[in-house]
Amino acid sequence: MALLERVFAAVSDFLWGPPLIMLLVGGGLFFLIYSRALPYRHFGHAVALLRGRYDSRSDPGDISHFQALSAALSGTLGLGNIAGVAVAISMGGPGAVFWMWVTALVGVATKFFTCTLSIMYRGYDSEGRLQGGPMYIIREGLGRKWLLLAGLFCVAGLFGTLPVFQINQLAEALRDAILMPAGVISEDQIGVFNFLLGVTVAAVVASVIFGGIWRIGRVTAVVVPAMVIVYLLCALVILVINAGEIPRYLQLIFTDAFRGDYTQAAIGGLLGVMIVGVRQGAFSNEAGIGTEVMAHGAARTREPVREGLVAMMGPVIDTLLVCTCTALVILTTGAWQAGEGVAGAALTASAFADALGAPGPWLVAALVVVFSMSTMFTFWYYGAKCLGFLIGAEHQHWYKYFYTALVVLGAVVSLEVVIYLITAMYGLMAIPTMIATLLLAPRVMAAARDYFARQSDVNPE
Repeated sequence: MALLERVFAAVSDFLWGPPLIMLLVGGGLFFLIYSRALPYRHFGHAVALLRGRYDSRSDPGDISHFQALSAALSGTLGLGNIAGVAVAISMGGPGAVFWMWVTALVGVATKFFTCTLSIMYRGYDSEGRLQGGPMYIIREGLGRKWLLLAGLFCVAGLFGTLPVFQINQLAEALRDAILMPAGVISEDQIGVFNFLLGVTVAAVVASVIFGGIWRIGRVTAVVVPAMVIVYLLCALVILVINAGEIPRYLQLIFTDAFRGDYTQAAIGGLLGVMIVGVRQGAFSNEAGIGTEVMAHGAARTREPVREGLVAMMGPVIDTLLVCTCTALVILTTGAWQAGEGVAGAALTASAFADALGAPGPWLVAALVVVFSMSTMFTFWYYGAKCLGFLIGAEHQHWYKYFYTALVVLGAVVSLEVVIYLITAMYGLMAIPTMIATLLLAPRVMAAARDYFARQSDVNPE
């Protein structure tokens, strides 16, 4: 097991090196320049799309624009917003937040291109149902000679979307931050607690995922906005309490981004901070990874550009808004200087406890419950679609049972090997997604020019 851990750690570190950073950030910068910042100039139209102004039930697809964005955000607004930001700061210092912002800013353009393609090149699965995702973009847009690239994405997607990390971190947050300090459970009761929690969460997850993407869309359309609002309100209270510290730490984020004094990454200095920030930013908003493309590919629309505009709101909400609030809470409360032994969700819980007292850790634990479960709802859909593409959609329903069992298993096992495996798979998913999008970018721009020329209520391009 130790050997596997070292192997997967080495693979993960190699994949998330400078080449992949250049592919994600450089690719996003190319999309921004190539489009002449087109997506950024149409946020008003994107909001109108989210409000349902252009929805039509006769359009092909399964869920509305708003439900598609909610389903995609339920996968991104997970532990990355609570634990991921804390990991970035503890490894790369405040400057890592700046590079998360960079990832989000160029990620707006990346998501516009990838998710426009998710509608342009939807394909039919083996049961004749219309589907979207990077594998269908590759097959329908680039041709069958590129199927090996589509297969690489699907294999990586099967492992990259496993629920074991989410349930394991959920169990750890409840156990270590709340129940054990309060004396509710003891060391010898950890195994029983983990198993019972796994069974309970598996039952809840099963009740949602067995309803398919339609039920996921309905559930996340309610849960995601609610959890974002609650989290932001709590963070806002803390930031108001520490308002005097905000300017100083905003300045520190910018200055440290180019110094790298705090980095504990394998590669030190500026490059280390960049890698930490970009990697955590990619985990946070998934721009260029390809998982969110599958959720947006289920949107009910005949206009590909519309879904691209809706999808581009994801990095703004996820990283520029929610992650920034988390970062400022951790920095302004001074929790980030707690020492090397505190990281991840525990660091965020410490920040909330510093500002809100005893209720702080309970609040973080409650949010971890909702955030991690919402991610598990959506990740099932991603894994099932990957399996259906590989072996046939008529067999993908078996993934529900496998996925539910892994929720229970993930609560009771040690997951160091799996964590490294999952991060490596995220890197592998990004490669076919970005290659296909870069090759098909001219077709996206042609579709965008045509779309805006036909919209009487939108400034034509």
